[in-house]
Amino acid sequence: MADVVIKVNDNGSYRIEGPVKLVDAEGNEFEHKESFSLCRCGQSNNKPFCDGTHRQVGFTSAPRAK
Repeated sequence: MADVVIKVNDNGSYRIEGPVKLVDAEGNEFEHKESFSLCRCGQSNNKPFCDGTHRQVGFTSAPRAK
């Protein structure tokens, strides 16, 4: 089985790479490519996917693993 990587982009989205299933609260599956970005700022017009709005609203967050 291939690895899945979730990268927290500085001041931006969560980048998901690899074979994953993305479902809503009712279990309905979202269609997506093998690599996609999820909104982290809460302002995307294409939720749960990122549409780049974080740049326009000045979203900032750059957490680091410890």
